[in-house]
Amino acid sequence: MLCAAALMTSALGGPALAQAPTPWVLAPDMGYGYDGTGKTFAYKMGTNNAKFLLKGAKKVPKNTLFFIGENGQLYMRSGPFLEDDGKFKFGPG
Repeated sequence: MLCAAALMTSALGGPALAQAPTPWVLAPDMGYGYDGTGKTFAYKMGTNNAKFLLKGAKKVPKNTLFFIGENGQLYMRSGPFLEDDGKFKFGPG
């Protein structure tokens, strides 16, 4: 038990390593919602009301970053989010 606690402490106390980016997998037959309370949901979609769905919809510009702010709000920022060397501009350190 003491050994496990020591391992946990040393793991948490080490330097933060950057994780490799992973693809955000969006499926064509799914809808993704962000409700008024800040919760996110995934919904299976049908095709019977596709015209209604597309009415008022906007294309997301390329080079758009989505993130949750410190206040829990979902934000999107259009513009480059990678440095010239391919590293994430807003990463740790």
